[in-house]
Amino acid sequence: MAQQQRMQGQPMIIMGDDAQRVKDKDAQEHNISAARAVADAVRSTLGPKGMDKMLVSSMGDVTVTNDGVTILQEMDIDNPTAEMIVEVAETQEDEAGDGTTTAVAIAGELLKNAEELLERDIHPTAIIKGYNLAAEQAREEVDNIAIDVDPDDEDLIRSVAETSMTGKGAELDKELLSGIIYDAIKQVSVETEDGEVVVDAANINIETQTGRSSSESDLLRGAAISKDPVHDEMPTAVDDAKILLLNEAVEVEEAEADTSVNIESPDQLQSFLDQEEKQLKEKVQQIVDTGANVVFCQKGIDDMAQHYLAKEGILAVRRTKKSDIEFLTNVLDASVVTDLDAATEADVASGSVTRDDEDELFYVEGASEKAHGVTILLRGSTDHVVDELERGVTDALDVSAQTLSDGRVLPGGGAIEVELADRLRTFADSVSGREQLAVEAFADSVELVPRVLAENAGLDSIDTLVDLRSAHESGEERTGLNVLSGELEDTFEAGVVEPAHAKEQAVTSASEAANLVLKIDDIISAGDLSTDKGDDEGGAGGMGGGMGGGMGGMM
Repeated sequence: MAQQQRMQGQPMIIMGDDAQRVKDKDAQEHNISAARAVADAVRSTLGPKGMDKMLVSSMGDVTVTNDGVTILQEMDIDNPTAEMIVEVAETQEDEAGDGTTTAVAIAGELLKNAEELLERDIHPTAIIKGYNLAAEQAREEVDNIAIDVDPDDEDLIRSVAETSMTGKGAELDKELLSGIIYDAIKQVSVETEDGEVVVDAANINIETQTGRSSSESDLLRGAAISKDPVHDEMPTAVDDAKILLLNEAVEVEEAEADTSVNIESPDQLQSFLDQEEKQLKEKVQQIVDTGANVVFCQKGIDDMAQHYLAKEGILAVRRTKKSDIEFLTNVLDASVVTDLDAATEADVASGSVTRDDEDELFYVEGASEKAHGVTILLRGSTDHVVDELERGVTDALDVSAQTLSDGRVLPGGGAIEVELADRLRTFADSVSGREQLAVEAFADSVELVPRVLAENAGLDSIDTLVDLRSAHESGEERTGLNVLSGELEDTFEAGVVEPAHAKEQAVTSASEAANLVLKIDDIISAGDLSTDKGDDEGGAGGMGGGMGGGMGGMM
């Protein structure tokens, strides 16, 4: 039958009824428009004058932020191409800690400029090759422009942290917070045998509290545990603490299978209760035998066991968060006991425990030389304020640690982007063929950053870019935009400093994502083009159902 259809000029049906296919130019337009929509959603958040987004989840949870990766992760994006661009932000966050908005915005601009080249009948392969050449050259130039950092240069590393926090919730107290961040990373950094400095960020914990000003944030040596003693008669502070970390319930052991007990007399009931009490006494005695006088238990502690622990003068905390227990292993250089029967004195760590009754926190410090760990205690007036403060400080921590390890920084305020664009245009003259146009398009795309910085500050982006280009052509490679005054200045001297690694990663991620999208010339879907198969809307039209409610609320 199929053979007969072919002979009559009828097409052979090889795809299901629900399948959709978008080909060639339509596929490229669909992908580029989806990717650009994501990039446009976060552009207005870039820079010190960037605006915030309010994201409301389907459960009604509200997030107010201008952190690029948080915005993209919280948005209900329902388009496969758009999700590829979200991955750019996630990669940037994982690898560099900051610069997510920059990476996504550059990726969107690369695709916008690629679309113009496609309309001029330049093949995607030529564009991809040109973008790869430009990205490689850009990374080399970043390394050439980068300024080396002395790990002991506190002012410079604090400037990196302050630049990262500027424009976010942490900006108001950025001087205090940058000092806390610098002290934190110095306490957990170690120098390797070959002289490199490595920051062990896992040994930095962040705790948040509401009801206080962010100016009251503090750095604690050790851990802060937001818990109460399980019994009023227990001590709340132990100077010479012998601390046991326990991941076993101090409760009566229950039978593995459902059981029932028939009791015929009060004596039998009393015998049953006595047996339970004996079990609990034995568990408490096992704790006493280890020499511990402080117990942080990840699971429950029976009321009767609480009484016996209090009689022994042992401070006990139950249902301690798993993350807190894991952090305490670093702070105390201790291991977690999962079976009291096997617990010994060797499992007990030395340290000190103090109580802050006002904040309802236990402060735990380790005594061992191998013990290390610090806690940044962030305070804010409301949950939304302190959540955004935590995001800002986390990013600043990451880039500061990266700077200490990588040892290279760049002038900010759009200075590096304009200088890169200038050098890439010079490089384009040495590239033959149509790839030269792609390199020039890459240079134009990188200049998006100073343009958007100016736009978000309410300045004329064209005039600003012209002035910046003129300054850089005159050899002023550190000249950038001061968005507060609207003037051009040496941003490095002004303390607007960015880590070189974050910029290299942004250029790499953006170019690879753009090339991945450009290489697609055919989209074949078993159903609609939505990634949420529970939604009947969407389809090859792309942005209608493709981006769905998530983008609709944002744009």
